[in-house]
Amino acid sequence: MKFLKLKKKRKLIIVYIIATKLLFVALQFLPVNTPKIIVPNPNDLIAATNIPKNIALKLKTSCYDCHSNETKLPWYSSIAPTKWFIYNHVNEGREELNFSIWNTLNKEEKAKKLDEISTVVYGDEMPLKKYTIVHRTAKLSKEDKEDIINWADKLLGSLYK
Repeated sequence: MKFLKLKKKRKLIIVYIIATKLLFVALQFLPVNTPKIIVPNPNDLIAATNIPKNIALKLKTSCYDCHSNETKLPWYSSIAPTKWFIYNHVNEGREELNFSIWNTLNKEEKAKKLDEISTVVYGDEMPLKKYTIVHRTAKLSKEDKEDIINWADKLLGSLYK
């Protein structure tokens, strides 16, 4: 009798493992709003403005994956459920600020975005901590933050000259 119970438990475990694998495979086929990657971007902030090279590099490294149409998706971004999180995060980031459409914004929208950049960088809100854990080069030093804030403030001032 004990032997039969063991066989029954083993069968349940095997069924559970197979069901879990099938569910994982099925999840891969659920539709998601995949962020479109578009390069080149003639309306991009870096392409359309005279931005210092050090600032351009910092923005590309720390901001562009979520805030431009030039997102570099990692290999694991095509595997559910990770892709749901990454795609949603990128799409939300682009809605908030998309550097790739910079030149299509009016003066007031640019001013608001530049002010927000200064605010979130100063407040350590961006780049997100969970992003810099995986992308260590995206972490901004105190000097990097000061450079970005000073650049944003200077560009903001030049909008109204």
